[in-house]
Amino acid sequence: MPGKLNQNPMNHPRPIHVLFLCTHNSARSILADALLNHIGNGRFRAFSAGSDPASAPNPLALQVLQEALIATQDLRSKSWKEFGGEDEDATPMDLVITLCDSAVGETCPYWPGQPATAHWGYADPSAVQGGSDEEKLAAFRSTMLAIRHRLELLVSLPLTSLDRAALQSHAHGLGTA
Repeated sequence: MPGKLNQNPMNHPRPIHVLFLCTHNSARSILADALLNHIGNGRFRAFSAGSDPASAPNPLALQVLQEALIATQDLRSKSWKEFGGEDEDATPMDLVITLCDSAVGETCPYWPGQPATAHWGYADPSAVQGGSDEEKLAAFRSTMLAIRHRLELLVSLPLTSLDRAALQSHAHGLGTA
């Protein structure tokens, strides 16, 4: 669908909808969801999901977000089925970003509206085995800061002048930043 991304079907400005995907939707995608909603200044609305969601977000992800004074109360692990398929009630996405290598290789559902897509790979901080609690937290903090860096670049884009093709190009480019 050609046109500017920040227009809903009635031509009223709306936030850019971004869906972050990771297989379990418990760490990286949860961090990205909360971070973008925090720094997006109302220009973005972030969501997160996974193909095989965990029962709840990783407690260490929630802890590092809370330490950074980022809201966590609405975060939950959920299936990407809430956003894909033919469900006419699904929130239309403008951009879908995979954050883990296993999610990028999975067969994704149909995304209504044919959103731009990108892959931003990050190591799984919850995969840190052994070590102290502080070392585990350090892995989550490091991942959060890396995600925040890319999200700050995304937020700085002149989105009012971007169409889907331009958003696709910029988001893909940020994946190699």
